[in-house]
Amino acid sequence: MLKKTAAEGVHAQGINIGAIIDMSSRIGKEQRVAMEIAMEDFYGTGNQTLFLHIKDSQRDPVCAALAAMDLINNQQVQAILGPQTWEEALSVAEISSQTQVPILSLADTTPKWATERWPYLLQASPSKQEQTKAIAAIVQSWNWHQVTVIYEGTDSSAIEVTPSLFNALRDAGVGVIQGLVLPTFASTITLSKELEKLKSEQSRVFVVHLSFPLAVRLFEKAKKMKMMEKDYVWITTNPITSLVHSNASIISSSMQGVIGVKSYFSERGHLFREIRQRFRRKFSIENPKDDNNEPGIYAAEAYDAVWTMAVALNGSNRGGQELLETILQVDFHGLSGKVQFIKFINERAPANRFHIINIIGNSYKELGFWSKGLGFSKTIHENSIYRSCMTDWEQALWPEGPWNTSSRGWITATSANPWRIGVPGESGYREFVHVEYDHLGNNTSFSGFAIEVFRETIKRLPFILPYEFIAFKNTSYDELVKQIHLKKYDAVVGDVVILASRYQLAEFTKPYTETGLMLIVPAQAGNRELSFIRPFTKSMWVLTAVITVYNGFIIWLIERNHCPSLKGSMLHQTGIMLWLAFNTLFSLHGGKMHSNLSRMSMVVWLFVALVITQTYTANLSSMLTVQKLDGAAPNVEALLNSNAVVGYGTGSYLQNYLVDVLRFKTQNIRNYTTLEAYAQAFKNKEIAAVFLEVPLAKLFLAKYCRRFVSVGPTYKSRRVWI
Repeated sequence: MLKKTAAEGVHAQGINIGAIIDMSSRIGKEQRVAMEIAMEDFYGTGNQTLFLHIKDSQRDPVCAALAAMDLINNQQVQAILGPQTWEEALSVAEISSQTQVPILSLADTTPKWATERWPYLLQASPSKQEQTKAIAAIVQSWNWHQVTVIYEGTDSSAIEVTPSLFNALRDAGVGVIQGLVLPTFASTITLSKELEKLKSEQSRVFVVHLSFPLAVRLFEKAKKMKMMEKDYVWITTNPITSLVHSNASIISSSMQGVIGVKSYFSERGHLFREIRQRFRRKFSIENPKDDNNEPGIYAAEAYDAVWTMAVALNGSNRGGQELLETILQVDFHGLSGKVQFIKFINERAPANRFHIINIIGNSYKELGFWSKGLGFSKTIHENSIYRSCMTDWEQALWPEGPWNTSSRGWITATSANPWRIGVPGESGYREFVHVEYDHLGNNTSFSGFAIEVFRETIKRLPFILPYEFIAFKNTSYDELVKQIHLKKYDAVVGDVVILASRYQLAEFTKPYTETGLMLIVPAQAGNRELSFIRPFTKSMWVLTAVITVYNGFIIWLIERNHCPSLKGSMLHQTGIMLWLAFNTLFSLHGGKMHSNLSRMSMVVWLFVALVITQTYTANLSSMLTVQKLDGAAPNVEALLNSNAVVGYGTGSYLQNYLVDVLRFKTQNIRNYTTLEAYAQAFKNKEIAAVFLEVPLAKLFLAKYCRRFVSVGPTYKSRRVWI
């Protein structure tokens, strides 16, 4: 037989289980009623007498710890259900582990390391972290590329959920402009100041992950500041959305148009409908001041937690480690879904399905569902159609009316308030960025490759974005990027390199040019006029000449008796002999041979001549190529060993890179501002090499292609506009 005792805890024969809840909160009220109904439902189904002792935590970790000690020492409970927050569960977990009393926590999330430290702590409510992927999918569906995340700094669920939310948004290609952290008891002044800052931003998409009381205050203040109107998008997470059913007056006054994600549990089954009726009657009797008496996900999870303990204890007096092992083997379908624990991490299988709702009037409309690995669907059954996007659903009612794809979630700049684009005012590379001032200083023109890339990008935007270029006359690129962080510029366009230190101040686009650093050195000088004789040595040239003349003499000697033209004066015969020698060297179409001996000699000579000419051609081509590519200094090591002076571009990070990474001495590096300055420095023997980024190096080599070459590897860096 199964019974329930009063919270005062009159000790009786049987097995006692305890519960620690916040009886003053809506969640605690639902949990208490659900637990009592669960005890009634289990009555008579088992052969063991159970008693439930409920204690009030008052949402205070100290009170929760004292309640746990009382339940363990005085009521001698075998297990404890709750509490709701991680801070309370933390205070109870140490006591439970010392006394080997299992704790079935009903907190939204529990850190992975907690169950390793406290093996008797179990997560009885499914983890809600998968909701972050549902939110990211919603944001991605409407092509919002930037959002602001508002979360509670001291809230237990935020500690675990917020990092997962940031990662999910990043994986979906959505940038988080900022994470606004609010204290649990934020004052009205604090809320006003923070909302005023958000109002000044162009992005109007907000993801809110707060406790329900703080969220209510936030939305009420946002309503007064007219931030629940057109162009604003508000998305709430499970801790808020799962309680909207119980606060009709609040949501009707300040949360209109909010899109929410909440845990899914089936409300169509016969068991739930029967429990729902009993819950409403019992809740109304125990909490007459509450407007709404509908059960939510927290009631369903509390109901299942009681059944988990009842199943584990049914027909047995097990306790301690044996009871813990039995709980981990529990497997049944409850009100909140499948109840099954994952061993080794001591937590219930995570929730993989969520409701997507739209708050309208004093209630909400179900837009559909999101399932892990499947996507969005309008219904949940075997034949449901899943999609990766929710835009084809029934139109949502956003703040101040239906969705308008042309403006929702982003405030575009106007001609009266254009984007302020910072441009390096003193860049030495005109091909990339060039700022030209008129004589009076009233007008400024901007040109260069980076400027043109930005202009072409703006043309391809689906909306008009007014902007103005502003020349930044400080030579420090770090200071230029910092202006974005200081809100003085909305963006920066120019030959700016991505660095870790700069990445903390602003976001960068993908590189639009080839990346890296190149080492440029003077090409080796040589006597080009006599380069044709270099493929062979002097001995080879002499030997080739002797063999050529000798072959001509042999042909002349054999053929002179068969050809009258080879006879005559000594001078004539000498000329004929030399002609035969060089004619056979450069031509395969010699005169007609009359003797087989001369033909045999000719075949041998033609083979030798072919080898000689091909070898000469190959050697000459190789020598000219090496002369073009090989510099005076082969690599960085040679420059360091020779204590050479090198140059680099001014206004960049290269000075620190050369000193800290490549180990050049500070006195051996010099900076220059233009391509012409590099060439003049080489001419004056001021430097032996120069380090340039790949785009600049290509410009330099294109301009001085015969005098300089690149050597060594390419050192990676990135040039972008922000």
